[in-house]
Amino acid sequence: MKLVHQINLAFGIALVLVLSITALLIHYVLLDHFMVAQKEELKMASATLSATMKTEMVTQSAKDSQVTLSASALSINPSIEAVVTDAQGNIMKEVLPMQSLQAGKASSTETAAITSVGKVVDGTDKGFLVEVNAIPQGTLTLFTPVSKIKEIEQALLKRLLLVFGLGGMLMLVLSHLITRKLIKPLMRLKEELTKVKSRQFSKVKRVKAGGEIGSVAQVVFEMADELNRFNRAQKQFFQNASHELKSPLMSIAGYAEGIRDGVFEGEGVYKGLDIILSESDRLKNLVTEMTLLAKLDSEEDIYQPSLVCLKDLLAETIERVNPMLVKKGITLHPSNDEHEQLIVRADQDKLLQAMLNVVTNAIRHADKNIYIHASAKKGRIEISVSDDGGGIPDELLPYLFHRFVKGKDGESGLGLAISRAIVERCGGLITADNRKGGGAIFYLGFPIAA
Repeated sequence: MKLVHQINLAFGIALVLVLSITALLIHYVLLDHFMVAQKEELKMASATLSATMKTEMVTQSAKDSQVTLSASALSINPSIEAVVTDAQGNIMKEVLPMQSLQAGKASSTETAAITSVGKVVDGTDKGFLVEVNAIPQGTLTLFTPVSKIKEIEQALLKRLLLVFGLGGMLMLVLSHLITRKLIKPLMRLKEELTKVKSRQFSKVKRVKAGGEIGSVAQVVFEMADELNRFNRAQKQFFQNASHELKSPLMSIAGYAEGIRDGVFEGEGVYKGLDIILSESDRLKNLVTEMTLLAKLDSEEDIYQPSLVCLKDLLAETIERVNPMLVKKGITLHPSNDEHEQLIVRADQDKLLQAMLNVVTNAIRHADKNIYIHASAKKGRIEISVSDDGGGIPDELLPYLFHRFVKGKDGESGLGLAISRAIVERCGGLITADNRKGGGAIFYLGFPIAA
């Protein structure tokens, strides 16, 4: 069953239950109200008739056994019946003429009522409301059938049920319209997810909706956009990887064939072998970096976090790159906040590699000086690595941390991509920009370890 039908069915069942329970409660409330009102009316009528009969008794002769009522009594509700019983409990010959109950004029229901009037007077017949009052002639008993009260109550209840029915139908129609309005975005969202399933990420469109459905639709659209970007990056990665791998392989194959065919002789052979070894090392490093980058993206076991002191890490980084600094005649200026505990939670070996990649990149582009500063700011640790070189080209800056993006004198184009992957696995963020005074600056931010 479709979701729209399930929702409408559930709402319809709930609506029927609520209206049924409400109608049942109204039925008993109305019946109780009418019964109480009728009892009050019987009391008032009984008091009026008793006073009237006491007054008329004075004007009637003692021999008159008939009981009559004045015209004032005729204003009482005609559904009320009355009988007079003597002191011995015998019903007098004539019923009080509030309503004609003679056999010739009475209906079948009224005739049945007269035949069972004894039971009514005794209070054994529960089909009547009874009010008993003492009068000089004996006892005045007023009664009215409960069935007439129920008829009035049921007539009013039928009107209420009709109103409930019309209101329920209107609510069901509104529910159907509202449900369709809610389900329609879900159906469109299903279509967009089908596109994601078939890997048509670029064709996914944003579904306009409100509330939680709109939030889910926005997340789906962003997910599709991210998957599309990742898909393009993967394709570009394989294209660039094949290109980067092809260059050293072609050099190795070319020199190997030249040596085999005798093209190179003497010193040329040794030179060719040196190039083969150099390209082999380059190929090995490239494969190693590609493998590491793939593992950082997909494997959890490769990353083993622990508490790392960044002051010690920076000292080890400087020691590792010192031969390159001496060779190029570059001075490195480290500094940090002496009074701060620069502790982060990270994989020490991986973070060392990230720092080496960034600092090595700075050495390749610096003229004379490199500055490294570590400090704690607002619950985060920030490391800046800057140089006095030519800076980063503006067209390269947005793609600097992408794979196989190489600047001037770059090697594989994977170093900074690896650094970004490692820093992000540490819960940090790495960015790059150009200094106002010239040169490039890299920022590495990390949350302070608890």
